[in-house]
Amino acid sequence: MRIAYLCDHSPLDRNLYSGGNARIHDALRAHAGDVDILDTGWHRAEAARRLIDKLPEAVSLRARWRARLALSRIASGGVARDLAAARYDVLFGAYAFQTLANLTPPCPLVTAYTSDATQTVYRLSEVGQTFGRRFRGGSMLDAWVERHERAVFRACDLVFWPSQWLWDAALARYGLDPDRCHMVPWGANIDEAPEPEEKTLLPDTPLRLLLIGRDWFAKGGPVAFDTMNLLRDRGIDARLTVIGCVPPEFHVNEWVTVHPQLNKAVPDELAAFNAAFRAAHFLVQPSFESYGFAFCEASAHGLPSLCLRVGGVPVWDGVNGHALPPESAVADFADLIQTYLQAPERYAALSRAARDIYEKRLNWDAWGRIVAEHLREAVARKKSATG
Repeated sequence: MRIAYLCDHSPLDRNLYSGGNARIHDALRAHAGDVDILDTGWHRAEAARRLIDKLPEAVSLRARWRARLALSRIASGGVARDLAAARYDVLFGAYAFQTLANLTPPCPLVTAYTSDATQTVYRLSEVGQTFGRRFRGGSMLDAWVERHERAVFRACDLVFWPSQWLWDAALARYGLDPDRCHMVPWGANIDEAPEPEEKTLLPDTPLRLLLIGRDWFAKGGPVAFDTMNLLRDRGIDARLTVIGCVPPEFHVNEWVTVHPQLNKAVPDELAAFNAAFRAAHFLVQPSFESYGFAFCEASAHGLPSLCLRVGGVPVWDGVNGHALPPESAVADFADLIQTYLQAPERYAALSRAARDIYEKRLNWDAWGRIVAEHLREAVARKKSATG
């Protein structure tokens, strides 16, 4: 298949969208066919994009996609011309639904889309309600945004949602055809899976907790820290390793190890990253987010995750960890950890199950194979219908 890949940022930048944009692109190349990255510019509206990009980042991040949506009738003409320049089988959109708005492909092709959230579903969810609005006047655009979302998603031949949460919410909100929507989990943001190894949890050795993320508070850092302290108060030698951010001073003590940033492209830092996962017994990350690649990475290492049952977190109770109710307190996390300390064989089984779900579902090869199969079937149907 020949696939045109469309996003608001190039997937060649592996840092954007937490690496998801690059992983989606790479998985399509590996399993679906030849992939061309379409121009991310705004074509006849390019001057507006350049003007917005000069604004402070806090403003441009939120204004950019709304402006692209408002100018979609102008910008879509350039996308259509790019599609006309080559005979593509598939137009695959990732994350940025606004790039598909008001777009009429110049020839029959399969249109597909994936994202871990939509603006409307996120805004109305527990996740969105927790963080609130950061764009003044955004409420006045809600109905307009949702109207465009509905039009884009209904026009797609295939939509791939990575979580059951989003699949359920999107179908109900936009009235989508369930036959065109598929729940296919995304994978871990790693290049190579670590060698599987048996994890053990013993009462007489240090209990190591792990937290990954750029925002200490958004990732649930205070709960992880207090869980460690409560376990220590109960006589358990609990310790916490933090990767990706620096906690405030009142959330740091001698039992907390902090790696402000580990670049996985640097061999020594990748080794430190992997070592932290190997040494840890639980990823404790009670965050509010729509997905979470860290949970997939934890499963790759056979590391059980403890999180909150919100959004589309890829954590299933008793499979690769536990997703606790949103109202859960620090004691609930500590109590759950202690049940595994009292039954090391149950912990070992949970660790093995976490690695197994990674190998079966939470990797990009699995995503690529499933998506490619659906794309091929849709292309065949499209060609049969158009002669």
